[in-house]
Amino acid sequence: QVQVVESGGGSVQPGGSLRLSCAASRDTLCMAWFRQAPGMERERVAARNIGSGWTHYAESVKGRFTISQEGAQNTVSLQMDNLQPEDTALYSCAAHPSSCPGATATHRFWGQGTQVTVSS
Repeated sequence: QVQVVESGGGSVQPGGSLRLSCAASRDTLCMAWFRQAPGMERERVAARNIGSGWTHYAESVKGRFTISQEGAQNTVSLQMDNLQPEDTALYSCAAHPSSCPGATATHRFWGQGTQVTVSS
């Protein structure tokens, strides 16, 4: 079992930035960020293969969000810039024991999530 813990999040005005962090309790090959807004399906916004550095972003966040490894193999951050009201959602981190699966495929271990709210 792998525990996943997110930190960061909060409220910001449109155009602002936030940084989320995610730590898994042991080394993992894939870490990804998802979000889900009320009444909407969960969406994978960013994923990173820890070993190769491969990354993937949803079209909705390309050029605004960056997923990075933070030193330790089991820690990643999500830098979110130029945030807009439509980015408001519960953001959850997932860890997977092999290379990142497809965006809609099952990811093995999940954190509890952290709320991001963008409003003026």
